[in-house]
Amino acid sequence: DKQHFFLLLLPLYFDVSKCYFSIPLKIYTGKFNVSAEGASAPVRRVALMSDGNGLSLASDPTGTVNFLDMVQNLEGDSGRGYYIEMSIGTPGQKLNILVDTGSSNFAVAAAQHPFITHYFNTALSSTYQLAGRTVAVRYTQGNWEGELGIDRVLIPNGPNGTIVVNIAAIMSSDGFFLPGVNWQGILGLAYPTLARPDSSVEPFFNSVVQQLRIPNIFSLQMCGAGLSASSTADPAGGSLIMGGIEPTLYQGSVWYTPIVEEWYYQVEVLKLEVGDQNLDLDCREYNMDKAIVDSGTTLLRLPVNVFNAVVEAITRSSLIQEFSSGFWDGTKLACWMKGESPWRFFPKLSIYLRATNSSQSFRITILPQLYIQPITDVDGTLDCFRFGLSSSSNGLVIGATVMEGFYVIFDRAQKRLGFALSNCAVSGGVALSEIAGPFSAADVAANCSGGILKEPIMWVISYTLMAICALVLIILLLLLVLPCRRRNYSGEITDESSLVRHRIK
Repeated sequence: DKQHFFLLLLPLYFDVSKCYFSIPLKIYTGKFNVSAEGASAPVRRVALMSDGNGLSLASDPTGTVNFLDMVQNLEGDSGRGYYIEMSIGTPGQKLNILVDTGSSNFAVAAAQHPFITHYFNTALSSTYQLAGRTVAVRYTQGNWEGELGIDRVLIPNGPNGTIVVNIAAIMSSDGFFLPGVNWQGILGLAYPTLARPDSSVEPFFNSVVQQLRIPNIFSLQMCGAGLSASSTADPAGGSLIMGGIEPTLYQGSVWYTPIVEEWYYQVEVLKLEVGDQNLDLDCREYNMDKAIVDSGTTLLRLPVNVFNAVVEAITRSSLIQEFSSGFWDGTKLACWMKGESPWRFFPKLSIYLRATNSSQSFRITILPQLYIQPITDVDGTLDCFRFGLSSSSNGLVIGATVMEGFYVIFDRAQKRLGFALSNCAVSGGVALSEIAGPFSAADVAANCSGGILKEPIMWVISYTLMAICALVLIILLLLLVLPCRRRNYSGEITDESSLVRHRIK
């Protein structure tokens, strides 16, 4: 099989600047095929009831929330992001909005841009009100600036009712809207702590819960697992269920992990396995400086030490002995002859999460079909794939690469995240994800995320330390310069020899 293996150079350019939030790291043009096995179950009318523990469940026949129109209300895929249609303003202007659990602002294009077909024209909405504040947000890829306002929003395939929400009208952006995407805004579903310019800007879902009186829970199914970004079929899509969960979208049991902090959806990762190999790292390595679940990030992003350990373990266990480093760092695609399956060369990847019973854990596993991702074909003879993992300098991010294997429940009311097997994570009759537990957590630290500080706190500490350092440097300068004025000798400290000068980088 080795003679059929090729590596093609594909430069990928990313903005690696410091970021607060994240959206897809690379967006690829093209559409996905949806196999018959990946089709969702028939839509049915459902309502919310309680399981006795405060969890909202879908059941027949009547109730306060109707999920009929919420199933398959998303379009898109992991490369271009998953988006939902919204009607904004009076009269309503329809826009597609990217679903992002890794940020907290609801922001829409409010000016023309070469990569979008339409935008929200605030002048045409009789209910739009300026808030008199500006806002700017930087993501892993791209940034935007705009003005805060308030207007009415209706989600055609969402909860019944119109809500009044904070809207950031994007007036200018750089690297945010990209070619090939079909969305014109972003829906941040995280907590107020991440809202910009500050936490007084109530996030979208908080407003939905308060105004429509739905339970404080939403769930997400993304159905692009194992599908090529180069095909011409309609996007895979998925479902965003606001107010509860829909049992027809998953199989088996739901496993829950606590939300460690309510800013991002931060969880506690206990260990990682590559095939049957435990990486044997200190569990704090996995949570440095945080571990979050983020639908707006394309890849599974790992702290540098963890990423290197995973690549080394995959290399040891892979049937391919020689592999270009460019494939692992995202600068090259791996290509096989058409009709060959590369996935048999690679192991499964498993992430252990702390269970709600803190002495236990459970394991979510993805097959190679989820992280060795088809991207394009070459001359009709080669199928090319990318590596669905990347290294990260700002924490572990469980992005779409992993989330596409599961139905993920954001149970904010109970401060926990749930994982169950997604019924659309199937390809060729093969399930692309696994979930198992419980396992003992006695072999790991009681608090693997201990000592991890929130970003706003870290900013304060950083600025304080900078101010102290600046004060110390000024004192040193005075101590070094003033004595020289009193002494008259040839060994005076000059700009070139100054110790202070060489300490300032």
